Amino acid sequence: MSDREISYPTYLELESLLALQKPQSQPEHPDELIFIVVHQASELWFKVILHEFDQLIARLEAFDAVGALTSMQRVNVLVELVSTELSALDTLPPQRFAQFRGYLGSSSGSQSAQFRAIEATSGLREAHFMAALKEHGEIPAVVQRALARPTLQELYLKLLEREGVTLDQVYNEPQHALLHMLAESFLAYEQGFGRWRFLHVQMVERIIGPDTGGTGGTLGSKYLMKTVGQRFFPELWAVRARLYKRG
Repeated sequence: MSDREISYPTYLELESLLALQKPQSQPEHPDELIFIVVHQASELWFKVILHEFDQLIARLEAFDAVGALTSMQRVNVLVELVSTELSALDTLPPQRFAQFRGYLGSSSGSQSAQFRAIEATSGLREAHFMAALKEHGEIPAVVQRALARPTLQELYLKLLEREGVTLDQVYNEPQHALLHMLAESFLAYEQGFGRWRFLHVQMVERIIGPDTGGTGGTLGSKYLMKTVGQRFFPELWAVRARLYKRG
């Protein structure tokens, strides 16, 4: 038992937490705080998503379909939360962002190691993705850990292999309802992630316009728009095309 009495502010380390917002503008711009908080909150939710991925992967490796479905339901709620909070920045007018943007230095959302780890866990392993990671130097440990594990699609297909069923059977035979629900939860996750990407593009264009470069020398919304169509579960999309053609 700790000598320190546990209370709401001490349990949540509020004194430390609320001291982490440090606007750089001089004099301090009144809109910089919300810009910082939205991005810090996103990183906290990313931390929770990665934590949930640990449990999800453990359950998939144990061939626990029920547990994996429960994990995915939580992950999908978390992705929706991250998407929703972006709307707070829709209230940031372009001229006001321009007044403190110069104080951001070379910072860019592309430097988020946790976001990259989420992408890697989800299935982005292509050469261009790896090249983008290396642009900023050594690959962060959290991303290396994600890359060392199978992707979510690989783990799901291993589960099907153990159950002795194909993906087509999962979608055609009612006795595989649990595996079907799990597959659909993966697609819901990918769609939710895609919505986050799209809303991010819209938010960026709303604040700086569609043709303005992003912070840190990035291409801004033009680069972000290219990421909207990235696929985590190509096999789950391919089976839908097969089902449609047979239908």
